[in-house]
Amino acid sequence: MTEQQIIIEEAWANRDILFKPETLNIIETIIKELNEGIKRVAEPQPDGSWKVNEWIKKAVILYFPTKQMETFNLSPFEYHDKIPLKHNYAASGIRVVPPAVARYGSYIEKGVILMPSYVNIGAYIETGTMVDTWATVGSCAQIGKHVHLSGGVGIGGVLEPVQASPVIIEDGAFLGSRCIVVEGVRVGKEAVLGANVVLTASSKIIDITGNEPIEYKGFVPPRSVVIPGSYTKKFPAGDYQVPCALIIGKRKESTDLKTSLNDALRENNVSA
Repeated sequence: MTEQQIIIEEAWANRDILFKPETLNIIETIIKELNEGIKRVAEPQPDGSWKVNEWIKKAVILYFPTKQMETFNLSPFEYHDKIPLKHNYAASGIRVVPPAVARYGSYIEKGVILMPSYVNIGAYIETGTMVDTWATVGSCAQIGKHVHLSGGVGIGGVLEPVQASPVIIEDGAFLGSRCIVVEGVRVGKEAVLGANVVLTASSKIIDITGNEPIEYKGFVPPRSVVIPGSYTKKFPAGDYQVPCALIIGKRKESTDLKTSLNDALRENNVSA
């Protein structure tokens, strides 16, 4: 364990030391490093898995009680909050369309476009990604390179419980309008989610492309094309339809990503 981690774990177990100068300095440093992309809440591993740094999530949670509510103005808007907003977008090479908001402690890489949207503390967004109008990127969510989050997409945040995994959207994924992805679901590279797909940790994600269905939970395999669906479930009061997600195809290898995305949506009658 690093010195930072030791101090955070001690403060987590004993809040009496939270306001000691050494503890406050460590917390401020970690949030600054999250803001600059030096640290991140979850990290991809060489085998394709992800490692969640629970102690960094603890640092984010501990950051809140150390801050005071303040009123600050960004004309014509007024805010009253504990956490400041990010700034210096031009120097960072990020396009930000009013009234997009990103909190300090989130990392947004050069080449990202924020339409009027919201990015919470601890989130990590890589280059080439579009966060479209009214999309939200929740606390600690991890968004890869060249991802498109369409209008109204909701990417869930997670701070507590600290052992819970954040939502992860891997490189090249496309999420159609009004998709919701929460509770630590991971969307694999170059996957396509049609409009209104809702994925929670308990959602059934059923591959129906073969002779027999294959069921996933919490994970969309790479290059999958996914649409909303339903299945019949028995209840004491009778049989009813329950939402699920259906994998109906794959992006084609023969075309570039943009073309294969459009083809996948057209061929399978999927709305974006």
